[in-house]
Parts: sequence; structure tokens; C-alpha cells
Amino acid sequence: MSYFKRHIFFCLNERDSGKDSCAQQGAQAGFEHCKARVRDLGLADVGGVRVNKAGCLHRCAGGPVAVVYPDATWYTYVDQSDIDEIVDKHLKNGEVVERLVLPDNVGL
Repeated sequence: MSYFKRHIFFCLNERDSGKDSCAQQGAQAGFEHCKARVRDLGLADVGGVRVNKAGCLHRCAGGPVAVVYPDATWYTYVDQSDIDEIVDKHLKNGEVVERLVLPDNVGL
């Protein structure tokens, strides 16, 4: 068994070039909300879910973005209700939230 069942990484990168980046799209708030929600649901322990910060994940055009491993599922999100849905369905129950999946062709 893996140390954590799932990891979710939130891109918090801010691009110096002035181009769009996840940091400019509210990524920090999404990260903080996810971390609190996972903790409040009792999922933030060994064998559960780890919520991590990440630098650039190279998917800026879809920002803000997060990726869940080991499932390699990429998400985009708009608000706290989107984060709640990712936590409740995917992180807790393993069900991909199809409406929030970032299309494979979205990159920088």
C-alpha cells in the first residue's frame, strides 16, 4: 500500500513574463480550501490524501489546474464548489469529476 492513497498537486506558479498563470486565477485560495476540506473530512492522514503545492505544471492555458495522482487526472476549477466536488467524489471515493477534467490538448 502506498503511504498516501492519493496526492493532489495545485499549481501555484506565477509567471514573471506577465502571461496568464495559475496564481493569477485564484490557485492559492483553491489550494487552501482543498487542504481544509480534506482535513475536516478526516482524509488527511497516512493512507488518505495529501494536498500539495506545486510550481508550474505546464498547463497554464487551463488554469487554475490541479492534478490527482496516482490517477493522473488533471482538473481545472472555478470556485470552492468545484474543489468540494473534486474532494467528495475523487479524493474520497475515487470517482473522476468528468465536467472538470482538463482536456489533454490544453497546455501553455
